[in-house]
Amino acid sequence: MRLIELSLELRDRIVSRHRSREGYQKMSAALKVRKNTVGSIILKWKKFGTTKTLNRAGRPAKLSCRGRRATSGW
Repeated sequence: MRLIELSLELRDRIVSRHRSREGYQKMSAALKVRKNTVGSIILKWKKFGTTKTLNRAGRPAKLSCRGRRATSGW
């Protein structure tokens, strides 16, 4: 479950530590961020070249998948 968005400064700090060849586990311990979060930030940086929050693609669905199943009536 996602609670809050990480600050841009913290994400940039993760990328700079990655560039200085520091490991994921050391980064997560030093910055008090989960190792999976560190990995996802670095993957996003490699793919898009930025650590900024990106817009999502497309309009959000009107109904959730669960709601769609409930109204479809089988």
